[in-house]
Amino acid sequence: MAIRKKSNKNPPVLSHEFIVQNHADIVSCMAMIFLLGLMFEFTAKAAVIFVTLQYNVTIPATEEQSAETISLYHYGIKDLATIFFYMLVAIIIHAIIQEYVLDKINRKMHFSKTKHSKFNESGQLSAFYLFSCVWGTSILVSENYISDPTSLWRDYPHTLIPFQMKFFYILQLAYWFHAFPELYFQKTKKEDIFRQIVYIGLYLFHIAGAYLLNLTHLGLVLLVLHYFVEFLFHISRLFYFSDERYQKGFSLWAVLFVLGRLLTLILSVLTFGFGLARAEDQQLNFSTGNFNILAVRISVLASICMAQAFMMWKFINFQLRRWREHSSSQPQSVKKKFVTAKGKTSRKERENGINGTVTSNGADSPRSRKDKSS
Repeated sequence: MAIRKKSNKNPPVLSHEFIVQNHADIVSCMAMIFLLGLMFEFTAKAAVIFVTLQYNVTIPATEEQSAETISLYHYGIKDLATIFFYMLVAIIIHAIIQEYVLDKINRKMHFSKTKHSKFNESGQLSAFYLFSCVWGTSILVSENYISDPTSLWRDYPHTLIPFQMKFFYILQLAYWFHAFPELYFQKTKKEDIFRQIVYIGLYLFHIAGAYLLNLTHLGLVLLVLHYFVEFLFHISRLFYFSDERYQKGFSLWAVLFVLGRLLTLILSVLTFGFGLARAEDQQLNFSTGNFNILAVRISVLASICMAQAFMMWKFINFQLRRWREHSSSQPQSVKKKFVTAKGKTSRKERENGINGTVTSNGADSPRSRKDKSS
């Protein structure tokens, strides 16, 4: 899919500007190579590794469990190839949303450079969070994880997962890996690069940890919960940029953010402190994918708690900054009202003069007409 950015200049081929302006076309050609590889027999075996999910296990049908065969999946080294291909797809979709949706809105709204970058960031993330929330919620409902919370730790390790679950994690990893080259394509400022790398790294660390440690059930629940709260923040920021008087969305987000952090800690403590801690098999076994030992449980729980504490610290700083901005703007608004009230005059003053000075209407006053007649 060719995506062309309008530009009056034609930069040299393979130069920095050329790659930035045409990165979507270049990545589209790379993705097309893998898709064309499926059409030929001698390249199909290699192309399939990139395009389709690997490590399929077919479970035969039984009278007790199901009447149809079930296809489940586990992870392996070939998943890196699949993640790479869908990372290319994520770059293409990112460029489509940017050019055909966000850029058109930016031209109409005439944002400043700071608001322009923040609007693009919130626009991209809100679309991704909404898509992930809807898809993740459908998996939770279909697999009955919401109605049965014990499924978060029951029958651990969860080495075999359904197609939708594995595809969800593959796309999550692909999306956050695509964010690294986007720092170059979007010309991110040097002072913002470190913050973005930490932001992306935290997502990759926790998503990959849940995937590799076979904690996919808990990871899915926490991701949907976190994504929903983040979606509210970014959609509220989009409305705020269009109308700065809109503040209700941030108030709702602030309440749900705190509740989301508490619920995340509660589910994590229940899973690692009660569910997995009482499991019969608590021996490290790489062949079966069992990582349910005390050291791993403490490390994972500590990592989750530290991440929640870090987000709460950022949240408190954000709220304090908003409070300072709001409090500093109040005296200015009061001063403006005072000046406006002081500048208002009565109708009689406007007709006869302001602060003792005679206006042009003063020549037509009754006193002046009397003077003229005399």
